[in-house]
Amino acid sequence: MSSPGAYAERFLSETRELISKLDPLAVTKAVDILEDAWKRGATVFVAGNGGSASTATHFACDLDKWVCQDAPKRLRAFSLVDNIPLVSALTNDNGFAEVYTEQLENFWKSGDVFVGISVHGGSGRDRAGAWSQNLLRAAYYAKEHGGRVLALVGFDGGALHSLADASILVPADSTPQVEGIHLVITHLLADELRRRITPPDKLGLRK
Repeated sequence: MSSPGAYAERFLSETRELISKLDPLAVTKAVDILEDAWKRGATVFVAGNGGSASTATHFACDLDKWVCQDAPKRLRAFSLVDNIPLVSALTNDNGFAEVYTEQLENFWKSGDVFVGISVHGGSGRDRAGAWSQNLLRAAYYAKEHGGRVLALVGFDGGALHSLADASILVPADSTPQVEGIHLVITHLLADELRRRITPPDKLGLRK
């Protein structure tokens, strides 16, 4: 029988190791793309499935509020998972594979940014077929229509990792670890972007 707290210690030790393996240059490249979108007045669209859907919503919230509340102008960010009537209507009529692409067709403009958050990045499958094909289709749509793609992925990164203009890979074969660290990464991206675009005299007003 393991000692009390042994599993928690192993999990936290693994988390620390995985975070130490993240690529800071990939983080910087992702923030560069987000900053460029802010400068140009472009829109950032975020999507994910399952637990990554909640991360997508949280990230869009942070981009809309935390990042630019003290900046000279706002950043427009939308989570494509939040309009449940629209998501269910699109899924019911067209299937889940096009649920994000259909929304981008309504709102997308050349120069916008798509952020795909996916544990497997489109690799692997379950009873419903290959995972996260809706994210891959949205990413292809963005690239084909003059946009840029950011990805947060895990495991081997899948197709989304190689397709993205900037991709941050959590090198773990564990869904809980990947999803948890993705949330940390979104906070890192948001906070670095905020520090870049907020006047120095206003940075200390909110912590």
